[in-house]
Amino acid sequence: MIRRVSLLLVGALMGATAMSVIYSAGVPAQAAGNSTYKELSIFGDVFERIRAQYVTPPDENKLVESAINGMLTSLDPHSVYMNAKDAADMQTQTRGEFGGIGIEVTMEEELVKVITPIDDTPGAKAGILAGDFISEINGESVRGLKLEEAVEKMRGAVNTPIKLTILREGADKPLDITVTREIIPIRAVKSRVEGDVGYLRVISFTEKTYDDLEAAIEKIKKEVPEDKLKGFVLDLRLNPGGLLDQAIYVSDAFLERGEVVSTRSRDPQDTRRFNATAGDLTDGKPVVVLINGGSASASEIVAGALQDLKRATVLGTRSFGKGSVQTIIPMGDKGALRLTTALYYTPSGNSIQGTGIEPDIKVEQPLPEELQGKVRTEGESSLPGHIKGQNENEEGSGSVAYVPPEAKDDVQLNYALDLLRGVKTDPAFPADPQKASLQ
Repeated sequence: MIRRVSLLLVGALMGATAMSVIYSAGVPAQAAGNSTYKELSIFGDVFERIRAQYVTPPDENKLVESAINGMLTSLDPHSVYMNAKDAADMQTQTRGEFGGIGIEVTMEEELVKVITPIDDTPGAKAGILAGDFISEINGESVRGLKLEEAVEKMRGAVNTPIKLTILREGADKPLDITVTREIIPIRAVKSRVEGDVGYLRVISFTEKTYDDLEAAIEKIKKEVPEDKLKGFVLDLRLNPGGLLDQAIYVSDAFLERGEVVSTRSRDPQDTRRFNATAGDLTDGKPVVVLINGGSASASEIVAGALQDLKRATVLGTRSFGKGSVQTIIPMGDKGALRLTTALYYTPSGNSIQGTGIEPDIKVEQPLPEELQGKVRTEGESSLPGHIKGQNENEEGSGSVAYVPPEAKDDVQLNYALDLLRGVKTDPAFPADPQKASLQ
């Protein structure tokens, strides 16, 4: 079974190559030298020539935006200018909520297929069912649209209606369902009990991640008695990153002390260090962290902190290797500049830029036959124009980013469960914080 991309109605999820560890800041700009402004006058002359003489009238705003992004592209893959719409979309992702109808969808045979409606959302209340196919949105066919485009059409302002044409197995004709959009919270953490082990999957690092994690841990502790609970699996696979502060909070949830991460910019005086506070939400239970090539940025901060401080055993394959920090700087007309301003370092003082987190226990996840030869390793080190890391070598970063849809086929997860239950043993498990050289 091919693992399809599924989306909550929040627009296309940004991949590991794009999601950033970010924090908002207003940074004063320093004036450039006279020679630089002379060069900029040439740009003005070129712009005027294009505007006045190009064979067809150009979109002036698009010209300027393209020029800005051309300049940023010369820096690194993660620095970018966002227009008002892109900036608003980014804020939606980091807030962890959006205006929509509350269904998880994929694309199949050129139609939007409903994977599941989210409980207590407009979609579920309107009677949309798992397995339904959406053929039209407000009377317009979805055939020929990309999944992201279809999702964008279903998003919208709260309290506005949307009409969906549904094809349902067993129905003798299409169903027209009108749904009113509401604020839909995005679950940043999914959890369940695997017998005597708590499973925590962090999907992304939004403003809601720590709160969701705390609630999930409490729920697991209520379901499994303390003397029966073997430990926790923290699944960071396919997690593209997000907010720096949430990565710190999530790390701190498992720690009693120690430096979580430091960020260092070109001015040594701007170095910032972030430390854990007392209070381990899991009461010191053993933890296994799962990573793969889809684990990037904020998820690498968490894996690196728990690994260096020997609070958890990291299992899986090498992570993506995005060790840069982007500052969001508000610009005019509600746009924003996402600019790489620092690199982050794990507690041991290592930058994982271009190298990634190497697991304590390497466990490959086999690809199904239909994906063999079709999935390649992606990592920060393979991105054109990336910032070369201090420890980067020819081996580079990243690994295959694949997780089976069924837990029974998940070799990495089942290996972690066997470790926690004592079925398998390894010198790296359990991790012992008392043996960490960094306190």
